[in-house]
Amino acid sequence: MLQPFKAVSLSFKKAPLEIRELIALDEAACRRFLHTLHHELGLSDLLVLSTCNRTEVYYSAERDQSPAIIEALGQLKGLANISHYFPYFDILDEHADAVRHLFEVAMGLDAQVVGDLQISNQVKQAYQWSADEDAAGPFLHRVLHTVFFTNKRVQQETSFRDGAASTSYAALELVEELTGDVANPRVLVVGLGEIGADVCRHLGDSKLFTDVTICNRTRSKAELLAEECGLKVLNFEDLVQGMKDADVIISSISRSEPFFTTEMVERLDVLNYKFFIDLSVPRSIEADVENVPGVLVYNIDAIHSKASAALERRLAAVPQVRAIIEESLAGLQDWTKEMMVSPTIQKLKNALEQIRLEEMDRFQKKMTPEEARRVDDITKSLMQKVLKMPVLQLKAACKRGEADQLIDVLTDLFDLERQPDLA
Repeated sequence: MLQPFKAVSLSFKKAPLEIRELIALDEAACRRFLHTLHHELGLSDLLVLSTCNRTEVYYSAERDQSPAIIEALGQLKGLANISHYFPYFDILDEHADAVRHLFEVAMGLDAQVVGDLQISNQVKQAYQWSADEDAAGPFLHRVLHTVFFTNKRVQQETSFRDGAASTSYAALELVEELTGDVANPRVLVVGLGEIGADVCRHLGDSKLFTDVTICNRTRSKAELLAEECGLKVLNFEDLVQGMKDADVIISSISRSEPFFTTEMVERLDVLNYKFFIDLSVPRSIEADVENVPGVLVYNIDAIHSKASAALERRLAAVPQVRAIIEESLAGLQDWTKEMMVSPTIQKLKNALEQIRLEEMDRFQKKMTPEEARRVDDITKSLMQKVLKMPVLQLKAACKRGEADQLIDVLTDLFDLERQPDLA
């Protein structure tokens, strides 16, 4: 039987933004959730991934634990009626489906913007949190290292990572589209979430935008990014004036309640069109802001991938990416199957070692120390040669899916169930 790896997924494919933002977890919440799932539900090989487009839990368990996981998520988020949201979740209860889904998510195949680079970094971060919580077992360690190796191959061997097609770059293209008829548009970026920081880098690299300002509650963080990108910094207490001056306000603020309210925006006395772009999940711009005359609001779901040459190259490379994933999955499956027979191999080693030690005890008193050392070396070498063929046959049987019968034969032949553990 393969490792009982499973996944619970809520993503943009089934859940609208207003549902995703209710479920979204920041770093602190992800870490608390990991602790709960590991210590209270007893789950292992845990990975909790939460981005603007998805909240997912990967885990190992013999039985489907998705109802308990979703209930625990509801408790963490203070949602008493979490069962109402069950239809928005995808349950991947089969090992192969869950593993394949993780690979496709990490490569960016399952991203809202195909090939989004940010997701691979988010998976690495989620893996680090799992390792910190000691919730990543041997299987998850192997899976994630295979994912990272696959990602490296995709980057080196395909054009899937060429260009700058990502959610942050799509946001830049949206700004370009909205300000096409505005001379020297003034852009204000508020908050430095991961996507917002990447947008700043794209704005800094763009020749179309020369008047870009960053405003962050912690000024030092804004100053570092501004220096990196060649942008200006606005004091947080001067935010309202900055909003009045800007043509485009991009929000990447991380908080549970909207920061930009209708009342705040109404006080700006908008005379020309002003564009608000919300990159946050949960949303940082109140939905009713779009009712303010002259104000247009675009949230994360409105940022669609542009038909750029970079994206077209990525789409063309998708079959090659899938082929690389298939190779990685095949290798991972072979490793997983070999792990199934490793206990039998260890027991067989123990059984043969026990026989060797018993025979050495019988004759050791009749030998000199030098003779005993030589006989010890000879018998160890002999045991290794005896073991080689059964081990090779077991691994070959694994690949054929026929290991169970050979395990039964070896277990009966050497009475492996009664052998002591000499490890």
